Amino acid sequence: MTIEDLYSIYLSHPTVSTDTRQLPAGCLFFALRGARFDGNQYARAALDAGAAYAVIDDPKALIDERTLLVEDSLKALQQLASYHRQQLGTPVIAITGTNGKTTTKELTAAVLSTTYRLLYTEGNLNNHIGVPLTLLRLTPEHQLALIEMGASKPGDIAELCDIALPNYGLITNIGRAHLEGFGSLEGVRRTKGELYDSLRTRQGIVFFRAEDKILEEMSEGIDRIDYGTDPEARIVGQAMPSQGNQLFLHLAWSCPTLGIDPRTIQTKLVGDYNLANALAAITIGLYFDVAPEQIDQALADYTPSNSRSQLITSTRGNQIIADAYNANPSSMHTALDNFLHIAPVDRPRTIILGDMNELGASSHDAHHELYARLTEHSSSPLTIFLCGPHWVEELGASDHVFPNVDELTAHIEQHPITDSLILVKGSNGIHLGRLLPSL
Repeated sequence: MTIEDLYSIYLSHPTVSTDTRQLPAGCLFFALRGARFDGNQYARAALDAGAAYAVIDDPKALIDERTLLVEDSLKALQQLASYHRQQLGTPVIAITGTNGKTTTKELTAAVLSTTYRLLYTEGNLNNHIGVPLTLLRLTPEHQLALIEMGASKPGDIAELCDIALPNYGLITNIGRAHLEGFGSLEGVRRTKGELYDSLRTRQGIVFFRAEDKILEEMSEGIDRIDYGTDPEARIVGQAMPSQGNQLFLHLAWSCPTLGIDPRTIQTKLVGDYNLANALAAITIGLYFDVAPEQIDQALADYTPSNSRSQLITSTRGNQIIADAYNANPSSMHTALDNFLHIAPVDRPRTIILGDMNELGASSHDAHHELYARLTEHSSSPLTIFLCGPHWVEELGASDHVFPNVDELTAHIEQHPITDSLILVKGSNGIHLGRLLPSL
């Protein structure tokens, strides 16, 4: 079964699934292998459930002409996606980075969707399986594709670029995350830089933040467009005093080279650290000729969700800044600094932080450094709760340090927090999102 043969079948059955629990009728089912499962064992179930074909890589799973044998099902999925992307020739914009890549992707999608038929990454489908699944949703009607790329070890971004073949790219930043896989900050830099390496080979275009000297150096030799607070940047922006809720980002932006005078946007994004994410979306929108008025409206209308800089008002009178989808040292310090520097509010404040996972040998130092930052502001009326095994190892369990979210939840239900401003942030594996109903 060659990719060309598989592609001809895909054109007749252009819906792809890797999960028998979510199996549209007439789809192509790819039997993938994992550490604890073998999709080949579900080929018959997929066909019985309505799949038109099952792509398998185990001869023992052959049933009839509806089972398509390939050498490696995952590689076949990736090659099929790349082949499809090349046949359509749709321009592809890739976004990666340590922090803010999903928010930047969502903001950029909101802007571009005002003018284009856009395909973009849904949820967190940003890995070696999610990227090809996204690309296989491309149709001739799509005018642009916006692909988020995640990485946890060297080579991940290069692999995704080989599949998606991006024409444009943006790295939000380089920070300390997934150090267990990358080994060091330099490992993060090299891996994220694989996007730039890919764009160099295809004479692509880079969008980057002017103040980030690391990205400026890494992108040397590539056509690039900068944005940021630097008045010399092509798109210039700054945070402004909010016109409404003081927790939300209010920004001004301009593009002197295009004759665009300063404009303001009141967003629903919590935290001035989202300025760079918003300016990235503005920059990409302008490059693709989205009208400034449509850019402003798209960013003003965008409402965060899924515990990503999301503001929640609870029935207990609390205002909760929920940022519990992910955490690493750089994003933790940024969120903490923003929270501590919010203009004085007439209510007590509570900080609830979970572990920062996947830091490897750097974990102890990272948690120790963050705790030292916390103790600078540990006086009343600031209350601090810490949750997760790393915090317990660092400080020992107490009535403010809990090994898991269930014990923390039980404590808060016995000692309710009311009428407070609350920051909730931690790695997704700590499941702090489960705490939100108790706040």
